[in-house]
This record gives sequence, structure tokens and C-alpha cells, in this order.
Amino acid sequence: MSSAISIPGSNPHVVAASASPTTTTIHDRMLFRKDSITFSIRQPKVLHPVDNEDLRLLILENISQEAVKAFRAQGFHVDHFTKAMSEDELVQKIGSYHAIGIRSKTKITERVLKAASKVWVQYHSHNFYPNKHSSQLLVIGCFCIGTNQVDLLSAAKAGIPVFNSPFSNSRSVAELVMSEVIALSRQYFQRAFEMRDGIWNKQSKGCWEVRGKTLGIVGYGHIGSQLSVLAEAFGMRVLFYDVVNIMPLGSARQVETLAALLSESDFVTLHVPELPETTNMISTEQLAQMKKGAYLINNARGKVVDIPALIDALKSGHLAGAALDVYPSEPGSNGAPFDDQLNSWSSTLRSIPNVILTPHIGGSTEEAQRMIGEEVSSALIRYLNYGTTIGAVNFPEVDLRAITLEEPNHVRVCYVHNNIPGVLRQVNEVLSPYNVEKQYSDSKGEIAYLMADIADVSPSDVNSLREQINKTNANILTRLLA
Repeated sequence: MSSAISIPGSNPHVVAASASPTTTTIHDRMLFRKDSITFSIRQPKVLHPVDNEDLRLLILENISQEAVKAFRAQGFHVDHFTKAMSEDELVQKIGSYHAIGIRSKTKITERVLKAASKVWVQYHSHNFYPNKHSSQLLVIGCFCIGTNQVDLLSAAKAGIPVFNSPFSNSRSVAELVMSEVIALSRQYFQRAFEMRDGIWNKQSKGCWEVRGKTLGIVGYGHIGSQLSVLAEAFGMRVLFYDVVNIMPLGSARQVETLAALLSESDFVTLHVPELPETTNMISTEQLAQMKKGAYLINNARGKVVDIPALIDALKSGHLAGAALDVYPSEPGSNGAPFDDQLNSWSSTLRSIPNVILTPHIGGSTEEAQRMIGEEVSSALIRYLNYGTTIGAVNFPEVDLRAITLEEPNHVRVCYVHNNIPGVLRQVNEVLSPYNVEKQYSDSKGEIAYLMADIADVSPSDVNSLREQINKTNANILTRLLA
């Protein structure tokens, strides 16, 4: 006798015939015809400025070619240069670009930012009509960890988010530190230098294994925490100091004060940002607190260490060596001199034995530069195409679900404004004739950012819509994307 079994989740009018009664398990039901299940995936629509303006990008300091390719694949015009630009050069050129990508040598000052937004201010005051090479700078990409080379507050006030790559070169820097720990403890940098001069100087005095020694990490962030794992793999004891309480990795131990870390560590390595409170955080007093015969390593920022005080500690024999990858003033390009005109103590520091000096190469590996290029270029593309500010260091972080291809008459409003009362009411009055499908706003300090997707916007409405939003008293920068 045959029976009919209705399959859960199938058409109720369709049955499957079986020759005999069958018992189906949950497992059978989950596996039944899984290949017949289809999902409708809504494809996101690529947005563009409604005025169809070609986006122009200035990329400096030999940033990864993969990033340049990613920008050009979006149809952006890219001017790529291997060197940094001076402030005067930037002031002359920045008005022609919508975005700029830099590393650590190019300085984006308040003067540069004023030059970048001058054209836009004149245009909206109706005193000036820009030519095809006049642009408003919309976004800055720092293809590195640090952002102290950019005036972040002035950028935010101009409506310009700044993106960086806080994680991508962490491993490269951590590995460099471990190599410096071993090079200092074995003095092999000095021995290699002597061999190049034709001097054979084999010795073991003052040379040590790193196993069993104590590494003190100042700043237990992405680099410091990775470094602690590598150091423990070498058999080192790890201490760290940070201004916040952090869960340690492995057997690392947090100490309560910087002085405690300095007094217990054989090697001290710095991984902190450049801030007013970290400038010269290692000076005469702190160097005196370090163990006699200890080593100092700085791959963070050049102004963190008082270098004349470090020179005194090295020449007196209190410290056995040091490794520096960053300096208060650095040359603007390869081949430029690192001399006393740049830093008055340069020649003295270069003459001290067992001091490793490298030209800011902490993140200079193929792997790190590729990942930095991918991370920062993706952030810039997301902002230029979709208005997304997730990951911006100086700006409210706002994002919206993508407009899809099935939504052809939708417009995305990206509105940067001063954070004052009543702004949302004004903007929503402008948007009230339309269906606001989604909207999100956030603020950071004096700056706020609103994103809204509105439906059924005709091409003839776009200019009027933008003009009305621009006239709101808190407006800094308004973009419409469609």
C-alpha cells in the first residue's frame, strides 16, 4: 500500500510518493533537497556624486600600487608621486583634488586645509565659479598607523574625515623589535659594522642570550600585545605598562607605574602615540630609573624620547645600547641627509657604539604595505562612493544599509554639520516631501554627521534639495549620492 508524504517547507499541493510508510527524521528534513533552495540577494548600487563630477585623488610617498589600482578601478583620476610634498607645494596643488593619500612625512596643516576648502567656500558665497580643476577636499587617507601628521581638528571642522590603518603593520613592527632585542644583546650590529671596515673583533664580553631576560613594553596595544607573544616564545619575561587596564596575553604582567617597569626591565620598548603627555616621556629622570646595562628601543614616535638625554645615558655607560627607528625631524625623501642641520645631535648619536639607527622602516614590509593599501583604500572608496565613515579617527562613525539596484530613484544625503540644537528639525523639514527610507546621525565633539536615503527623487529636484540643505545655518558640507 502506497502512501503520500508531505515534505515540510515544500508546496503543500506537491507530494512525494513512497512504496512503503517512511519515517523522516529532523536530520533528513534538513538535508532534503537543499540544492533546491534559492536565496534572492539584493545587489548594492554603486553611488556617485549627483553632479557627475570626476573624483581626483593625490597619492604621495610611494603608497602601494595595489591601492592606486583599486582607486583607478573605481574610475577615479589618480596622480601618484613617490615623494612627500612640502606645505607650500600642497597649498598650490590641493585645490585640484577631492582626496589625498599620505604616509608619515607629508604634513596636512591648517594652512593646507584652508587652501583645500577655499575654492568651495568661494563657490558657495557666489563670488566664484570653479573651473574643472577646482575641487573640495573630501577625505584624507593616512596609509600608516599614526595620524599626528594631520591637523585632525581642523580637518573635522572642514568636514573632512581622516582614515588610517591601525592594525596592518603591527606584526612587521613587532618582528623588527625582536630583531633589535637580539642585535643589541649580541652587539652584532657593531660587529658587522667593524667587519665592513675590515676589522676582526670576536668577543663575548657584554653579549647575552635574551632567554630569561625581562622585556618591558610601554603601550600594550596592537603592536605591544603581539610583541609580548613573540618575546615569550624566546623565553623572555614580559612586563607592560599602559594607562588603561588590559587583559594580558600569555604570561605577561601589567605593572602600575612606568617607574616600576623601567626599574625591572632589561629591555624597554616604546609603543605609544605622539601626544602632549607622551612628548619626552623618556627623559633624564626616566633613563636614570632604568637598570644599569639596560637597552632602550623606540619604534613609536620621534618626540617620545629626549634624545640628548639618551645620548648622555649611553655615553656615561648607564645604558648598554639603544635602537631608534623614529626621530623628531626626519628627511622628506630617500637620499636626503640625516645630519646636524636636521637634528643638532645627529652626528653625536651616530658615533656611539651599539646604537642601531634605522630610517623609519618599522612598517616597511611588502606584507604590511599591501595590507595598509587595501585597508585605507577601501575606507576611502567606501566614503567617496557611499558616505560611510566607519573607522574615521576624527569624525562621527556613521553607516547605512546600501541602496540596491532595485531602488533607482533613491538619493543618499551626506550632511556634515555643526553639532548645535535644531539641526535635524531643519533638515527633516527639507526632506519632508520625500519618503525617508532610512536615516542615521551621530556626533563627535563639535561635528555631527547625518546620512539619509530618500526615495522618489526626480532629477529636477536634486539641485533644489541640495541648495535647501546647504542653506541650513549649521551646514559644513553636503553631498548627494545617487
